[in-house]
Amino acid sequence: MFKFYDQAKIYVKGGDGGAGAVAFRREKYVPEGGPSGGDGGRGGNIIFMGDEGLRTLVDFRYQRHYKGNRGDHGQAKNCSGRSGEDIVLRIPVGTIVFDDGTGETIADITEHGQRIIVAAGGRGGRGNARFMSNTNKAPTLAENGEPGVENWLRLELKLLADVGLVGFPNVGKSTIISQVSAAKPKIADYHFTTLIPNLGVVELEDGQSFVMADIPGLIEGAHSGAGLGHEFLRHTERTRLILHVLDISGSEERDPLEDLRIIQDELRLYSPELALRPVIIVANKMDIPGAEEQLQRLKEAVEDGCEIFPVSAATGEGLKALVYRIAQLLPDTPVPELVNLPVDHLVTKAQSDKRFEIFKEEDLFMVVGKEIEKHVKMTFFEREASVYRFQNILKAMGIDEALRAEGIKEGDKVEIAGVRFDWV
Repeated sequence: MFKFYDQAKIYVKGGDGGAGAVAFRREKYVPEGGPSGGDGGRGGNIIFMGDEGLRTLVDFRYQRHYKGNRGDHGQAKNCSGRSGEDIVLRIPVGTIVFDDGTGETIADITEHGQRIIVAAGGRGGRGNARFMSNTNKAPTLAENGEPGVENWLRLELKLLADVGLVGFPNVGKSTIISQVSAAKPKIADYHFTTLIPNLGVVELEDGQSFVMADIPGLIEGAHSGAGLGHEFLRHTERTRLILHVLDISGSEERDPLEDLRIIQDELRLYSPELALRPVIIVANKMDIPGAEEQLQRLKEAVEDGCEIFPVSAATGEGLKALVYRIAQLLPDTPVPELVNLPVDHLVTKAQSDKRFEIFKEEDLFMVVGKEIEKHVKMTFFEREASVYRFQNILKAMGIDEALRAEGIKEGDKVEIAGVRFDWV
């Protein structure tokens, strides 16, 4: 059975850069050749690409971790390593990508083929040829590759449809979309038959077409998350035109005017921008006795200029006129911009302005900071020249002086990015 998934949380990490090489020219008539170690290759990126053929985030429910390919190491004769191949992940058009830790919007995929790098690969480490200078003609120094960017991402799919059908459960939304398009949603005579949004392409004889979305039934309190409120309302944010479907016959012993008021309030409370979208009221179930009287009440109650289309989804009456009116309105109806998420979706993470911080546990001093942690990961500690350069980095960043101020003594241990050193 197909299941619709419109949210996912995944981990992505760009590929690490390849290590630089330490090598020297060895030629017959060049007894003391210079350094010739090449640079490492760049790590592969993790890229999202919009695909209009996808309608769900189901693939990310089964695989949640994606790691980029590492760049090849540098080689002798100034040969650079090959860059890691990028990994391209196809996601549905209409997906918004958030940083799961901060709530920040990273990308909004709105077009087919749109590409965005969500985890960049690390640069390749420099080979020893790059460290030659007037004072050091034969450097034995090289770098490890830079680590790739890593992050947890939250994906939210908001359907990109021209027209959205909203209304209470069992008012006939699924029947309407099944009549005017090739979509085949589940239809039954009970509430909440539709639990997932359905998309259908409506095609007219003159070649025009538009996408219609059947948004599952809303209930009072949906704006605050009642029922599956946020799950459903999210998909109305991108629709250009809203069709408010009413059971005009009152067959469920409901008042269609009260239903109209409640749904309008739910849209407004969820997002004021939604309440300003163009709306057509669809008075459905006109084939049921008593519908004509209720329709007259509706016409007297709504504001002038608000269009009302009486239809019967069961018999098809009135649907053709509705479809052609929608096609007439859409060319002059702008595509809505991204609606801001409710404040409770955002998480604020405190950011420190310090380049590094030092924490002490007995005789262990832990140094934390992105910059110094990156230097640790890019240092060859097996090579004396690399260790000497790392010590200079500690001094230049002020870490050496800060550790002394914290009272570090001979024999104490220092830990940075999981690597421990003896303080000498």
